Amino acid sequence: MLRFATVGLAAFVLTLGTNYGLKLTVLQAKPVTALAIATVVATAFAYLLSRRWAFHTRGGRRRLHEAALFFTVNAIAVTINLCPPLISRYVLRLEVPEVSFPAQEIADFVSGMLLGTAAGSAFRWWGYRRWVFPVAGARQTSAGRSRAARSASSIRSR
Repeated sequence: MLRFATVGLAAFVLTLGTNYGLKLTVLQAKPVTALAIATVVATAFAYLLSRRWAFHTRGGRRRLHEAALFFTVNAIAVTINLCPPLISRYVLRLEVPEVSFPAQEIADFVSGMLLGTAAGSAFRWWGYRRWVFPVAGARQTSAGRSRAARSASSIRSR
């Protein structure tokens, strides 16, 4: 869980920087699109860190299948992540000229970066362990073959 949280924090920082970089420059009129793009960029980054570090001993699937499941879980998580800012902007109308610019930015941050990220992260944690990296100890560790791999090969040899 600590490694998952560390990867999540790194992806959060990347999302935050990319989101505001886009939102304050080329996508000023499309803040939810900026957040979606930033989240997709951070997702690719998170896959590499998750596979190599956070879930390095878990697996049980071929790499292409695992990657497809990872990006499917993340597509759902991005949708979950975008619900709060969509509601904030387009249902509650927390945008200029209805509210001040600082109020709009605070609402965007709270709804998208805090609430959306928390809800999406909870879904990711569950989805990764359930579908993407389902078998604990499936990959080799630095100490050699994992216990699960040894057990599986001993069962097959019988």
